[in-house]
Amino acid sequence: MTPDFDHPGAQVKSPAKLAHVVLRTNQLSPMVAFYKTFLGASVTFESASMAFLTYDDEHHRIALLDVPGTRPKVPSSCGLEHIAFTFASLSDLALAYRQRKALGVLPIWCVNHGPTTSMYYRDPDGNQLEAQVDNFETAEAAKAFMMGKAFEENPVGTDFDPEELVRRLQNGENEEVVKRRVEIGRRGFETVPLIA
Repeated sequence: MTPDFDHPGAQVKSPAKLAHVVLRTNQLSPMVAFYKTFLGASVTFESASMAFLTYDDEHHRIALLDVPGTRPKVPSSCGLEHIAFTFASLSDLALAYRQRKALGVLPIWCVNHGPTTSMYYRDPDGNQLEAQVDNFETAEAAKAFMMGKAFEENPVGTDFDPEELVRRLQNGENEEVVKRRVEIGRRGFETVPLIA
């Protein structure tokens, strides 16, 4: 059915999906190597000034552009805070953590936000990346948690030790139990190691 283009309605149609992220860099080779490692990605196209990488059925999820005159990132400036990548299970997140660790790629912050269990990393340019798993079975359950008192009091989350998370999974603890956030009371952005 053809939409009524002359009377499109008040709400903008949402996209079908987020296709890719493009990052500007002044160190293309280290960035390509990092994203190949971090995402288990392959290169779709690469030249002296750009690279396109994918890790799934999309032709590219990350594009890297080496633009002349690009200066180092200023961490305190406005702009994109981080890019998040979701894993299918907590065990997959923990396995990717151990695989990255074996390759020398370590998280800079591990936190259970409530809706997600997340590990944050930094690429060679200083861009932040979140590797996460959803803690609730449905988006509705996650939204309900986010509208509740515990999230209002602590929208940041509770830090965790990734090795302890791995040990708990190795000991056969149920993923749903491991994903439950430990409530620590009020916490604001001033306590976040990536922002403060």
